[in-house]
Amino acid sequence: MITKKLMLYFPKSETEKPIVYHLVKDYNLVINIFRAKVTPEEYGYLVLDVTGTEDDIRRGMDFVKTFNVQIDEAHKGVRWDEQLCTGCGNCVTHCPTEALHVPDRNTMKVVFVSDLCVECLSCISNCPYGACSSIF
Repeated sequence: MITKKLMLYFPKSETEKPIVYHLVKDYNLVINIFRAKVTPEEYGYLVLDVTGTEDDIRRGMDFVKTFNVQIDEAHKGVRWDEQLCTGCGNCVTHCPTEALHVPDRNTMKVVFVSDLCVECLSCISNCPYGACSSIF
């Protein structure tokens, strides 16, 4: 069993279809949805973990692609803009996974490790400079 973190972009014509239901039922996948914005009037977004065998995940994603859904393994809904970051560290104290952290106390430079981010959104509400944002 493996787990992949994926972001799915749904065209508005596909947002009302039970795609996640079929991933669970027909492809034996365990789905953990972190964030979602899916409405019939606009594009939809899902950030989720997909757990299953490599073959089941591949077959499930092939099924998802038949709906013109874009699958992105590299991105998340949370964005961190290094240019806007002042290094105040306010986000660091609110990040439960240390995705945002200061590795070198001499420089006090904040670093964002996307793989550790669980999209709790604490950084967004606690960043006074807008360095943390969301695509949602």
